[in-house]
Amino acid sequence: MKGCYIMKKEVKEKLNHVKEHITKIEELNKLLALAYWDMKVSMPKKALEQRSNTLGYLSGEMFKLSTGDEVKGFIEYFMPIFDKLSVIDKAMIRNLKKNYDETKKIPEQRYKEFTIATSLSEAAWEEAREKDDFKTFEPHLEKMVKFQREFAEYYGYEENKYDALLANYEEGMTVKKLDIIFGELKEGILNILDYIKNSDKKINKDFLEGKFKIKKQKKLSLFLLDKIKFDMEAGRLDETTHPFTTDFGNKDVRITTHYHENDLLSNVFSVIHEGGHGLYEQHISDELIGTGLEHGTSMGIHESQSRFYENIIGRSKEFLKVMLPFIKDEFSNMKNVKLDKFYEAVNYVKPSLIRTEADELTYSLHVIIRYEIEKQLINGEIEVKDLPRIWNEKYLEYLGVEPKTDSEGILQDMHWSAGNFGYFPSYALGNVYGGQFLNKILEENKDAIKNLVDGDLSYINNWLSDNIHKHGAIYTPEDLIKKVTGEKISTKYFLTYLEDKYKSIY
Repeated sequence: MKGCYIMKKEVKEKLNHVKEHITKIEELNKLLALAYWDMKVSMPKKALEQRSNTLGYLSGEMFKLSTGDEVKGFIEYFMPIFDKLSVIDKAMIRNLKKNYDETKKIPEQRYKEFTIATSLSEAAWEEAREKDDFKTFEPHLEKMVKFQREFAEYYGYEENKYDALLANYEEGMTVKKLDIIFGELKEGILNILDYIKNSDKKINKDFLEGKFKIKKQKKLSLFLLDKIKFDMEAGRLDETTHPFTTDFGNKDVRITTHYHENDLLSNVFSVIHEGGHGLYEQHISDELIGTGLEHGTSMGIHESQSRFYENIIGRSKEFLKVMLPFIKDEFSNMKNVKLDKFYEAVNYVKPSLIRTEADELTYSLHVIIRYEIEKQLINGEIEVKDLPRIWNEKYLEYLGVEPKTDSEGILQDMHWSAGNFGYFPSYALGNVYGGQFLNKILEENKDAIKNLVDGDLSYINNWLSDNIHKHGAIYTPEDLIKKVTGEKISTKYFLTYLEDKYKSIY
């Protein structure tokens, strides 16, 4: 018995050492995230090169902490007794090993060079987008693609090179699985789109045209964040070119949006979307601090939350009934708008060029186009110089629209400038996951959405927090979905939701 006690004590002490080491990594990661957030929100333009070097240095230090002998020792100690650990400790060691194995495969100098190149690439993308000139960005994108092809080889893969990059954002996801999921999604969406094209329903959106003062839009943003219960004492809202969310722990979650004076809805759904990301991070259990698990389990699960709040809640008639009176008070040109007409206008379907402004139905087609391009690009089937043409051809084929400029085409997203290949599928997967979560919520409480007319999101917030948010990254995406819904990943619930919604409107 004494020997068993000593062993348990030794394991406990070792686990504490692991947490101390992970905390060092986390604190360094927060500094890295803070430097990046500042670069996107408030950094002077001329500071770019210096900030890029700072990011490169911090990344190098993180690399050392994540791949050092101490981490190797932790992994060697715990793997033989892995099955005897608690659920959280298992996840902590699994995550530590996964990060060690992946990061260790990339030479430290190449990782540092990639971080510096990324900062310069993002700045080049912003300039190219502003000038509407892909050529300005092309050499930087070529570097990003070269890095990712190289990293994919370092990571290793079984069937498809792109699988190696997908795993960074959605553990367990592969091209083989995605081709099936996206094939079903594409077919289902196109069928609903055909139904809408053949409908005689005419939706009036004229009242959404005009000027909407930025000052008043900012008031509306705070109203919406308050309604979805985003905690402003544990977060903040800022303005940037491309909205994003970043966190420095669950007590400091920062979201951003953009404002367009001639487009009210752009900011409305940007704020609700990023607020959904923010709620996920704010609700993660304090118990996970220092474990490396205090973040979302994957980008797909994260997008399921942001798109759940943006679309399933934000575009519902029930929530719009809460939002509309505030809009009427602030914007005189909206005073006479009726709820039914507002609901139809918000959910108006029309194939368009810009992913972030796309309607809920066709949005996933934008993502599938990017997925197909990324897959070919990483596998060397197409080259960067051909992207504007390929992009335009796919938009014409899938959505029946064709970009006239680089800015409304190939340059509209920042993801590739940051080397985030494998990220885009997360958005459409988030839609699919959100449909499954909605189905489960309604199974347990058929009035969960109907009750939103009172402006109280407590039930849905608590359900999502208890079932998804608080667990952080304890579970893999597939395990979490199975745990929450009792089923494997399925497109049928999201497609049923879309069909019911849009056939009732049209």
